[in-house]
Amino acid sequence: MRAKKMFGLSISLILINLAAIMERADENLLPAVYKEVSSAFNAGPTDLGYLTFLMNFLKSIASPLAGVLALQYDRPAVLAIGTVFWAVSTGAVGVSQYFQQVAFWRAVNGLGLAIVIPALQSFIADSYKDGTRGAGFGLLSLIGSIGGIGGSILATVMAGRDYWGLPGWRFAFIMVAFASLLIGLLVYFYTVDPRKTSPSHFGDDEDHESGSLPWTAVVFFTMWFELIGFDNSSSAGLNSLFAIGCASGSFLGGVIADHLSKYYPDSARIMCAQFSAFRASLSLGSSLQSFLKVVPPKHRTMIYAFDRAFEGSFASLAAPAVGMVTEKIYGYDAEGH
Repeated sequence: MRAKKMFGLSISLILINLAAIMERADENLLPAVYKEVSSAFNAGPTDLGYLTFLMNFLKSIASPLAGVLALQYDRPAVLAIGTVFWAVSTGAVGVSQYFQQVAFWRAVNGLGLAIVIPALQSFIADSYKDGTRGAGFGLLSLIGSIGGIGGSILATVMAGRDYWGLPGWRFAFIMVAFASLLIGLLVYFYTVDPRKTSPSHFGDDEDHESGSLPWTAVVFFTMWFELIGFDNSSSAGLNSLFAIGCASGSFLGGVIADHLSKYYPDSARIMCAQFSAFRASLSLGSSLQSFLKVVPPKHRTMIYAFDRAFEGSFASLAAPAVGMVTEKIYGYDAEGH
């Protein structure tokens, strides 16, 4: 089966990158409106960290489910299943009236992302040849970060006003839910699994469990900016600068790894991944090509899923830990004092 193209670009890769945009937008919605959610549900930083913990923990431990599904179904179908879970749960958070409801739907959201993320990563691994796979992963991260930036800006700016009697932060969740559902349907109907188009080439390697801990804790950035005096728009802008730096670093890391692998095929990607432990923004593009020399294409989704499970289950503890320190040691309360 031949992959369809539009203006010389693969429709499948266009839709996969759109899915990555919506996935990152969804992940960044709640941290962008922590302050408003805190006021709406009288929740402190520990409670907010608990919400992030639930999503990240489920996103991690449920990741092997993506591998199981990918063995039975084409990855576009797997992506569509995960997208439905995350879209429905995101919309449900927007209409929740109690904190316990928000917690439940964030857990369901994590389940949806657990299915989607490994499938996205293995799809990219099978769509690029050895010499360009690092750039492919880096580009996925770069484009996905656009969604993260957009989701964060959208939610932060909208949170400051009401829309047809609905608080802006709720309206942002509902908008992203509908957009995610639409992208999921397009992926299901118009994306062709690369396993059906051409044989895949084998690539390379990784390690980053401990490096994910601080990234989970930075979900409080927007709330912190707002509490120290920045308005919603300024907070969104500052957070976006940080995200742009991370996204650019991921793409650069992939390109560097591809170039060096021509001269050091057995060690270049390992060196880039280790360097990323010290310069974390270079991480994704150089490290997500893990295990490809020893894992056949059929099992790549499963391998990425288990990698997510090990990495994320530990990292998910960071957000509630930050919340507990903020309340127990520094005396923060739900009123922002």
